[in-house]
Amino acid sequence: MAKIIYEVYQNQNSKNAAYGKHYARVKYLECLNTRKLSNHIAEHGSVYTPDVVYGVMEKFRSCLIEMLLQSKKVKIDGLGTFYATIECRKGGAVSKDKFSVQKDVEGLHIRFLPEQEQEVNISSRQFLKQAEFINVDSLVKSDEDGGSSTGSETNANENGSGSGSTDDNTNNSGDNSQNGGTTGGGENGGTTGGGDNTGGDNNGGGEGPGSSGSMN
Repeated sequence: MAKIIYEVYQNQNSKNAAYGKHYARVKYLECLNTRKLSNHIAEHGSVYTPDVVYGVMEKFRSCLIEMLLQSKKVKIDGLGTFYATIECRKGGAVSKDKFSVQKDVEGLHIRFLPEQEQEVNISSRQFLKQAEFINVDSLVKSDEDGGSSTGSETNANENGSGSGSTDDNTNNSGDNSQNGGTTGGGENGGTTGGGDNTGGDNNGGGEGPGSSGSMN
């Protein structure tokens, strides 16, 4: 089973209710760009060369943006759904007829909602059950001792370490409830707790903070 490397950090935001508390966040090893991911796919017994895979992924990227700008959602079966949301200025318009896109809209965001169909559910709570975790400190200690890491911790679903947020931007079981941010120990003051940021959609009006996996 693939392993998630994490580090424990302390909330340093004095304005946050979780100030001083400790939480976990993923320690990323690498960010794969399109070319690297294409090479990886081609190496997985694919009949397609890396260049062919790269071309398809580039076309997917451009067509995805095109569809989102046509007010359409795009669902990738087994992965999830991409969609756009509007960010409005704080306070909103005083009335419907006074609302103006030029004045009241501050941003257009690309959001992602993980697949939640039962057979391929990768929403946050289900995704957690598929992972094993390694504390980055144990890897550092292993290197210092001149040995190799003995392996991962038990599944978070079994030892209770799934409490709080193990993702910088995850939501609760709904994964994309459009009425609230994450809970736990956030670093950016907008959350009541876990996760480094709110992933929020707006500061006031609009479609609501707390979409899962904000892409921008």
